[in-house]
Amino acid sequence: MFRLGPAIAVLMLVGSTLVPAQPSPQIRVVQVSAPDARRPAEASVAINPTNPSHVIATFIQSTAPGQQPRSTNWGYVSTDGGLTWAGTPAANPGKRVQGDDVIVFGRDGTAFHTYIAFDGIRVDRPDVASTGIFVRWTTDGVTWEPPVPVVDHINTAIPFEDKPWTVVDRAEGSPHRGNIYVAWTRFDVYGSADPLHRTHIWFARSRDGGRSFQPPLPISDDSGDAQDSDNTVEGAVPAVGPKGEVYVVWAGPKGLFFDRSDDGGWTFGADKVIGTLAGGWDIPVPGVARHNGMPVTAVDLGSSASSGTIYVNFIDERNGDTDVFLLASRDGGRTWAAPVRVNDDPKGAVQMFTWMAVDPTDGSVNIVFHDRRGLSGTMTGVTLARSVDGGRTFANHKVPVEPFDCCAASSFVGDYNGVDAFGGRVVAVFPTLNGAEQRILAAVMRFRPGSQTLM
Repeated sequence: MFRLGPAIAVLMLVGSTLVPAQPSPQIRVVQVSAPDARRPAEASVAINPTNPSHVIATFIQSTAPGQQPRSTNWGYVSTDGGLTWAGTPAANPGKRVQGDDVIVFGRDGTAFHTYIAFDGIRVDRPDVASTGIFVRWTTDGVTWEPPVPVVDHINTAIPFEDKPWTVVDRAEGSPHRGNIYVAWTRFDVYGSADPLHRTHIWFARSRDGGRSFQPPLPISDDSGDAQDSDNTVEGAVPAVGPKGEVYVVWAGPKGLFFDRSDDGGWTFGADKVIGTLAGGWDIPVPGVARHNGMPVTAVDLGSSASSGTIYVNFIDERNGDTDVFLLASRDGGRTWAAPVRVNDDPKGAVQMFTWMAVDPTDGSVNIVFHDRRGLSGTMTGVTLARSVDGGRTFANHKVPVEPFDCCAASSFVGDYNGVDAFGGRVVAVFPTLNGAEQRILAAVMRFRPGSQTLM
């Protein structure tokens, strides 16, 4: 969710003073957001496993000029693998502000869109305040079923529900296949410096295809503060193992926390710290008012040699600058290999806004991030890093976008990029700005399955 404040990050496209990225016929970059979209941000993308040409992206857009700025609910659909897009709006529950968009597909081609919707964030006025997490679903990305509450607080913004992520159990050998899991952070009072106000990780599941959700439960053993920074527990992303195991990883004061359920999300074990976060997860970078390195979690559910491996992608400053890393466990989270540095540039450049997808057909690990290697100052590009050996090594593929300048301004671009992969097809979505126009772009790639070869 976006933190409100006087200075929020914007990505600005500069002119021809720098050499543009060399065009690549193998990586197509197209615009997803409509030309008249205002401040689109927080993009997520998913590829339909029953029809990989069908791709859906979701993100927020602001209202029209002259209206009170509010974030509204949009979905964009591609039927040609991400090369062209069409957008459709949807009303939010109670006309609330919307954010933290997540889009995922189930095994049968049903897509589930999760988001928060709220009025009021640092107030508790019964006449305006409310907060909740909602899920809506579709089979085509154009016609959506009405949103279903995962949790909804009417006439109060206390507690505050923030930054959910969702996964659908698509594992062939799972007795819980089809379950939908959502994990998020609950703030006692959002942004409070009172040490009595805490944050916890909460979890909910649906066993009927997203038509209802069972009562949520807290799963974090250790709490965090409520200031929405390094000492807050945040960034919970659930993932599913090959036998239906549910894994959740999040960031907190002690580093990266891991929790596991072996009964379909009904109960969870004790939290385990699986890694450090040098510099914390709330990481400042030059020219960007806000940036985080919170973890992304995924599992290889394919038939590759790395099947069942749990991957955790994050950013920290252990090398003195912001680098992208990957943790891997090949025994269900019991032990973890040493973190692998994903970006392969010399020390010193800044990497930001990482996100990860594991292709279930070949086990490849695909990670997208903003990247300042080879550029001066706050000029920024985009990189797609790919591993085909179980996350042990990565090849970095430059995305052909013209470098843009990150500078503190008054527009919100979100906390993350989006990426999905299926059958060698990789689609990544990310924000830029063209003049005064903030926009979401997509990089569309086709790899030979199991290799680094672009087709």
